[in-house]
Amino acid sequence: MNSLLRLLAAMVILSSLGACASARRSEPLANSPLSLTPALARGEKVFQAHCHQCHVQGEAALGPALNNKPLPAFLLRTQVRHGLGAMPSFPESRISEDELDDLVAYVKALRKNR
Repeated sequence: MNSLLRLLAAMVILSSLGACASARRSEPLANSPLSLTPALARGEKVFQAHCHQCHVQGEAALGPALNNKPLPAFLLRTQVRHGLGAMPSFPESRISEDELDDLVAYVKALRKNR
């Protein structure tokens, strides 16, 4: 009976210590770093300049996560150009067509790397 109480006490202590650990909020450990081609590097630069503030590393922040949305490229382009809800629109004067192509490729690469 005494050993059963010790075992129960040990289990309670260990489970309470596990609950004190903080949740990991940075990049996942299982994924490898995104290998950037020149186009993806340009897309990352556009993302950092215009998208990162609301979609930090493609995850949810002020805006929703992009990494888990299987939107086709044309819908991503439409959403960037015309905005939706709280998301502002980004006309060609702010993001060129070439930059938008690179941005869409970068967002799709983020999804694959998730």
